[in-house]
Amino acid sequence: MKLAEVFNTIAGPDAPVEFVAFDGSKAGTPGSAVRLEVRSPRAIEMIMSHPGQVGLARAYVAGEVDIVGDVVEMFEALSYVRPSQIPTSEKIKLVREFAPSYFRNADLLHRGDTPPEEKKLGGRRHSKGRDAEAIAHHYDVSNQFYRYVLGPSMAYTCAVFPTEDATLEQAQEEKFDLVCRKLDLKPGMRLLDIGCGWGGMVVHAAKNYGVDVIGVTLSKPQADWGQQAVIEAGLESQAQVRFSDYRDVPEGNFDAISSIGLTEHIGEANYPAYFSFLRSKTKPEGRMLNHSITRFNDKQKVRYRNSFVNRYVFPDGELTGPAKVMMAATNENWEVQHEENIRVHYAKTLHCWRMNLEDNWDAAVAEVGERKARVWRLYMAASEFGFAHNIIQLHQFLLTNTTEDGYPECHCVRISLAGRHLIRHSG
Repeated sequence: MKLAEVFNTIAGPDAPVEFVAFDGSKAGTPGSAVRLEVRSPRAIEMIMSHPGQVGLARAYVAGEVDIVGDVVEMFEALSYVRPSQIPTSEKIKLVREFAPSYFRNADLLHRGDTPPEEKKLGGRRHSKGRDAEAIAHHYDVSNQFYRYVLGPSMAYTCAVFPTEDATLEQAQEEKFDLVCRKLDLKPGMRLLDIGCGWGGMVVHAAKNYGVDVIGVTLSKPQADWGQQAVIEAGLESQAQVRFSDYRDVPEGNFDAISSIGLTEHIGEANYPAYFSFLRSKTKPEGRMLNHSITRFNDKQKVRYRNSFVNRYVFPDGELTGPAKVMMAATNENWEVQHEENIRVHYAKTLHCWRMNLEDNWDAAVAEVGERKARVWRLYMAASEFGFAHNIIQLHQFLLTNTTEDGYPECHCVRISLAGRHLIRHSG
């Protein structure tokens, strides 16, 4: 059986992409904007060893399978494909055809070996040590590599585009400012920014709102970069970035807390402890802004152990639906004052990051190697597709540590949104 026949079985004879295989067979639509190439028998061995996302990812990262053209366009073109809908008889046929060859050559795979780009963690899930290891895998890639991808802002979270033609840097500044406005920051207040990354929120809040800020991150390279950014901005007297677990912050009585992109690493079982701990760190009537990726509803699985993202990018990452995040917060006596879903902004943000990576591809490969760069190319493309198609979302929850007498001074929560959440992803 030629591989083109396999492709036709999976995608149909009129698939809107070009397919080319090492066995000389071709399928799909010649001259399409994107082309899927299966370059060697090794690709089939990898896919057969771990059918599904992991096997395909291994083949792509190794360069045995390639996508020529825009990866998101490939996802769009083949979004109709549902492997679960392939008749069982066809699946059996394919296994009979390829499995014997695979098992004959299985020694070539060294199946017990895990590619270095994949991460399998040991120890108790979401212990401090294991969390630190997971964060290091994701964030300690290379500050320079992240600079190529993220641009000058070095902000690795969803931006907020005030206009369709706003630059990525303008949109990241707008995101930080939106958070500051939601928290109603004023000069002299104290802010704790957990999961602070490279310190963008720390610097923005201290510089533009006159607050005293402590930022913490579990990535040492991030902390070093962020603290240097504080120094270069001349803000040492009111801001700092620490290499620390947020659970180890000894200070308390903060006026406000920002958590921008941390909840995904916490684990659903730890939501109660997370929200309880942070409430204990705020003043009565203090505010918290929780900014996190979620599933599109609360029926989806929280964790997919054998997914590409879990193996290659976010070990131990967990995504719940927005209602679960809100319930966990309110069960720990936070009051929800405001919520908004800005997922379309994340699709646009990821598109900008992807273009940055492609524009700096040679330099990025020189910095981290082609395999790691291919991981990020695939990850960001899949993420952009997910946000654009409402597979995943990005929610901001504004919470208050409301006192038992129910906000006696009747402080009003006022936020200028200016319709930013209404922009459309143009890809």
